[in-house]
Amino acid sequence: MSIKNSRRSFIKNTSLGVALSALQPSFGFNSLRTKENKIGHGDFQFSLDKVWGVQNPNNYPVDHCHEMVIDSKNRIILTTTHPKNNILIYDRSGNILDYWGINYNGAHGLTLVNQGGEDFLFITDPDSNRVCKTTLNGRKIFELNFPKEIPDYTNAVQFKPTETAVAPNGDIYVADGYGLDFIIQYDYKGNYIRHFGGHGNGNELFDCCHGITLDNREKANPTLLITSRNKNEFKRFSLDGKWIETISMPGCYICRPVVKDDYLLFAVIVTKSWGEHDGMLAVLDKDNKVISFPGGSKPSYVNNELAKPQYDQKSFKNPHDVCVDSDWNLYVPQWNSGKTYPNKLTRL
Repeated sequence: MSIKNSRRSFIKNTSLGVALSALQPSFGFNSLRTKENKIGHGDFQFSLDKVWGVQNPNNYPVDHCHEMVIDSKNRIILTTTHPKNNILIYDRSGNILDYWGINYNGAHGLTLVNQGGEDFLFITDPDSNRVCKTTLNGRKIFELNFPKEIPDYTNAVQFKPTETAVAPNGDIYVADGYGLDFIIQYDYKGNYIRHFGGHGNGNELFDCCHGITLDNREKANPTLLITSRNKNEFKRFSLDGKWIETISMPGCYICRPVVKDDYLLFAVIVTKSWGEHDGMLAVLDKDNKVISFPGGSKPSYVNNELAKPQYDQKSFKNPHDVCVDSDWNLYVPQWNSGKTYPNKLTRL
């Protein structure tokens, strides 16, 4: 059974436990008020704060937390699957500034883009087979449904988008990570341009293209970084869908790549088993070498190949994303972790 299917089975098998835990008092911070010092390695060590994002669940409930971004006002925006609030907006101190829902009960991928001096969000929902562009107060600009232009899609249920990326010219790339593993390119208005990828083992194919991001570290030649999560790798493509390279990350089920300065970061949601709630973060240099595993073992390479890392069994429970602020502090939402709120890692 693939780990993608195992993830779905794990949700079903643990649904009763989650329901029971929801009946227990959860607005008590005593068990959460711990800070683990110096997780990570080298110049990328952090103090882990598990209390930073905690809220009263009666006011701001969450189920699964998926992704986080920072807007131009330094507000931190989170997607959740709770119908009351698909979006929670935090300040840097962990206080809630705003919240809203758009009836995306599987709200998953979150991408922020500034266009014409205004911030917009792209939100994916693999459960309802949709992608939408919204303002920061939740007004929908437009919505994308399953791509009828692609013959492989015969109905909406096959389209399960997990992430988006936006090119400098406004083109939108949708990763169908839980569906047919295509990357679908649209113009800034949502008109279909092309698609590439698909499910398989070749260089140009994917096995769970869960995450996608624009890598603009080479300003004159931006590219796309796309995960093939079940293969423990990510791949680089040109903006017109041509494969460039594959970077192997043994033992790392990568959610999405995140670019910050000259570095690449991602959350490793699992290394062995969904049931053990393992996972960690990774920081890579410009040569795609891991230089820190916050929440995991020290990075090691043998014959230029990454040795499979081990998680520390205490820092994270299925981390799904990593968000980086201007001071290089990290914010981490977690999937299927007992309705936990995001953690903060303060750089040391």
